[in-house]
Amino acid sequence: MRHRLLVPGAVALSLLLAIPASAADFTPGAPGVGDTYYPESGNGGYDVSHYDLRLKYQPKTDLLEGTATLLATTTQDLSRFNLDFGLKVSEIRINGKKAAFATSGKHELEVTPATPLEKGKQISVVVRYAGKPSELKIDGYCAWARTPDGGVIAQEPDAAVWWFPSNDHPTDKATYDISVAVPDGTQALSNGVLASQSSKLGWTRYNWRSDKPQATYLTTLAVGKFDITNDKTANGLPVVNAVSKDLGANEGSAKASIERTTEITEWLESVFGAYPFNAVGGYVPNVPAHYALETQTRPFYGKKAFDRGTNVSVVVHELAHQWYGDSVSLKDWKDIWINEGFAAYSQWLWSEKEGEGTAQELADYVYAQHPADDPFWTVKPGNPGAENQFDGAVYDRGALTLQALRNKVGDKAFFGLLKSWPTENRYGNASVADFVKFAEKKTGKQLAGFFDTWLFQPTRPSAGAAKQALGASHAPVAAPKSWKQIAATHDVHGH
Repeated sequence: MRHRLLVPGAVALSLLLAIPASAADFTPGAPGVGDTYYPESGNGGYDVSHYDLRLKYQPKTDLLEGTATLLATTTQDLSRFNLDFGLKVSEIRINGKKAAFATSGKHELEVTPATPLEKGKQISVVVRYAGKPSELKIDGYCAWARTPDGGVIAQEPDAAVWWFPSNDHPTDKATYDISVAVPDGTQALSNGVLASQSSKLGWTRYNWRSDKPQATYLTTLAVGKFDITNDKTANGLPVVNAVSKDLGANEGSAKASIERTTEITEWLESVFGAYPFNAVGGYVPNVPAHYALETQTRPFYGKKAFDRGTNVSVVVHELAHQWYGDSVSLKDWKDIWINEGFAAYSQWLWSEKEGEGTAQELADYVYAQHPADDPFWTVKPGNPGAENQFDGAVYDRGALTLQALRNKVGDKAFFGLLKSWPTENRYGNASVADFVKFAEKKTGKQLAGFFDTWLFQPTRPSAGAAKQALGASHAPVAAPKSWKQIAATHDVHGH
C-alpha cells in the first residue's frame, strides 16, 4: 500500500477550495442605481422578475394592508440589500427565514438576511406591511390621492414607495400579480387583465395580472366606484375602460375621449407595430388633477384633463407610450425624450390622419412660435435636466426633431424606424444615444450631428438648418386646426 505525501502548500490549497466565500466577501447592495436625475431611485445587488401583491384597502380610513412577495435573482454576493418603500413594515422573510430590517434616507428599507446571499441565486422576499398612504410624505409630497370613494396611485417618476416595496427604477422591470380586496360595491382597477373576482364576508377581491415586463412607476391602483366598459380590438385584445361615477360635468367628455381607445390602438399598431401587452384601456377617477400618465395597459387620466371638453389627442399620447416608454423604457431619466418626443409626435400623426393639420404644418407652426430668444430653445430634450424633465419643449421640440428626421431620411426609412425600434427593443431599456446609433444603422446616414443640433444645443436651430430640415420659412404660419387640442394636453403632461 502506498502512502501519498501532501506538501503543506497543497493541503492549504485543498482546504481553501473546500471553504465557501467568507462573510467578508459579501457586501451590501447599493442604495440607488445611480440615475443622473434621481440617484436614490432603485437599488443594487438584485433584479426582480415578479411581484405578487396581496392587498386589502378600506376607503373610509385609507388603511392599506399588504403582503408583497418579490421573486428576484442576486447579482452580487449580498450581505444586505435595500428596497424602496415608505409604509410601516411588520415582518420580512427571505427564502422563508425571518430577516432583520431598518429604515434609512427618504424611502430606503435596509434588509439583512439571516445568512448572506450568494450571487446568481434566486430568492423570494416576503414583506408584510400596513399604513395610510395619504399620510406618507417624501420631501413634503404625497403621490397617493384620496377620492370621495377610494384612492388612486399614478405618478411619475415615483409612485411605488407609497404602496408596495420595490426596486424602484425603470431598469428593473418585472411581471405582476396584483390582488386587491375592497368593500363590496367598490371596485379595484390595476394593470393587465382581470384574472378573477370573488366576494366573501362583505369584501370583493379583484385579481389583476400583467404578464409582460413592467416598470414600477407604470404600476397603478385605483379603488372607487366606476362605470366600466369592456371591448376587444380587431386582433382580440381586451379593452377595459373605466370612468368614475362622480365626475360631474366632465363625465361626458371623459367617456367620449377614452372610448376611442380601441380605434386609436388599432391605428397605432399600423404606425408602431404589434401592440406589446395583454390588455389596453384607460381610466378617469375623480382626482382633481390635470395630468395623465401612461400606466401600463391602462393609462390614467386626471379629471381636469377634460375641463375644456373632449380630448382625444391626450388619449393618443398616452397610448403611444405603450410602445415608447412602457415596452421600450428609458435607461436613465435624462433619456426622457425617447418617451415623450415620440408620444408627442404621435399626436401630430393623428392630426395628419384626421385631416386637422399635417405633421409638417405643426412643425412649421411650432418653429415659428418660438423666436431665437425664447427660453423654449434653452431646454435640451436630449438631456433637459431634472427641473425641466417635463417642460413643454421636451414634447414640442422633441416632436419637431422627429419631423426634421422624417424630412431628412424620407418617409419610408422614417416610418420603418418607428416600427423597428419598439419591435427590436421590445421589453427592454434604451437611451437617446442608443436611438441615434439605431437610426444611423437603419438609415445608413450619419445622424449624430443632426441630433446634436435638434436635441442637445440650447439654441434655436438656424433658419438654414430649419429650412433644410423642415422647409420652415419666415412667413407667418397659421395654427393648424388640431393645435388647440394638442396644446390643451401640455398641462396634462406635468407630473
